[in-house]
Amino acid sequence: MTTKTTLTFESGVGTATGANFLLESEAGKNLIDCGLVQGSQFAEEINKDDFPYDASSIKNLFVTHAHADHIGRIPKLVRAGFRGTIYSTPATKHLAAVMLSDILVQIRREAGSQKVEPIFNNEDIDKALELWKEIPYHEPTTIGDFVVTLRDAGHILGSTMFEFVKNGKKIVFTGDLGNSPTPLLPDTETITDADYMVMESVYGDRNHEPKSERREKLKRVINDTIKRGGTIVIPAFSLERTQVILYELNNLIENKEIQSIPVFLDSPLAIKVTSVYKSFSASFNKAVQQEQSEGDNIFEFPGLKFVRTTEESRGIVRHAGSKIIIAGSGMSTGGRVIHHEREFLNDPQSTILIVGYQVAGSLGRELQDGAKSVQIEGKDISVKAKIETILGYSSHKDSDHLIEFVGNTAKTLKCVWVAMGEPKSSLFLTQRLRDYLGVNAVYPKVGETVVLDM
Repeated sequence: MTTKTTLTFESGVGTATGANFLLESEAGKNLIDCGLVQGSQFAEEINKDDFPYDASSIKNLFVTHAHADHIGRIPKLVRAGFRGTIYSTPATKHLAAVMLSDILVQIRREAGSQKVEPIFNNEDIDKALELWKEIPYHEPTTIGDFVVTLRDAGHILGSTMFEFVKNGKKIVFTGDLGNSPTPLLPDTETITDADYMVMESVYGDRNHEPKSERREKLKRVINDTIKRGGTIVIPAFSLERTQVILYELNNLIENKEIQSIPVFLDSPLAIKVTSVYKSFSASFNKAVQQEQSEGDNIFEFPGLKFVRTTEESRGIVRHAGSKIIIAGSGMSTGGRVIHHEREFLNDPQSTILIVGYQVAGSLGRELQDGAKSVQIEGKDISVKAKIETILGYSSHKDSDHLIEFVGNTAKTLKCVWVAMGEPKSSLFLTQRLRDYLGVNAVYPKVGETVVLDM
């Protein structure tokens, strides 16, 4: 067993997905996140590969939040022999139970088409949930030779930054950092005393439009499309983005800023996630809690229809006139949004509204980059619909606010490792952190191990 504290970047470097970091000390091995690699040409092969460590030797797994690129390989870890303890906030555990079941459906679909064994099954999910313990925010907990504290990352419901303190030294794993202020959640908490940090960089080289503009742009896109008599298709992540969009639509319709047209939430997963959000409404920011205390059901409004069955989904196109369709997947890589895009992409009256990050190689990125023609299920589709993007609804901090976040603890930082982003984004942010803050910012390599002075 090691006599020093080390950090290894197992994956989640050179890509915005697949977060998996190994923190090892005298007391044993700890993982931070164990997510799927998504979007790249070789993602499936990478996810099938054996872990670069012995899963049975891992004592603890700390989960920052319930997105697939942070939890998607946890059942595979269990299948490989992990029998330690999984830690997260209560909301993350509840969301993970929903998300992992959906991830398995997607994996089975892909595996079935290739006639290969899925990387995990329902039994592995059940075993993982049995190993899962909940820790609330702000309660220091001794685990091994670390004192672990969870801070609110403000990214999605239950998202956390993990602080590990040993011998008076602190390393912070940010997970994904929220684009505060957000419509639903409290702001990302401030870190002022970190010695080391592993941070995300999804938008390390870009800034979002001002938050004051995102709601106005949403309103404008909807109203303009209604005037044309078209349909608004919103590819949206089932977790967080969908709930934010529902909340915004609720307010726009109640305030009569847009017409009350049919709104179809065409995602069984998003419907389940919305139910979890309702049960954790005490985690919303104070303004939303005040609205709820005054009787506003923020996820229900006239014209909203939850679409559960495939038959109902296929029937949406028969609804004449303007309508809003919210469906997954958020990057248009699968799910029900695909057949809506196939239907409406060649309609110049309609709009495809992108409200989230689009990984390189995804259909969503092709549309965002201005493709004139795309392939959907083997068919060439001309892109005649308007393609609109609202980056302000991203759940991630942009470049300037990532720098601001690190700036709060720049005086104490010995090193910040910039990960969880595409190379261009990570490298750009790494240089900006050096130039603007004078901190020791490093872009790590996959598999690299560093020794920490803890």
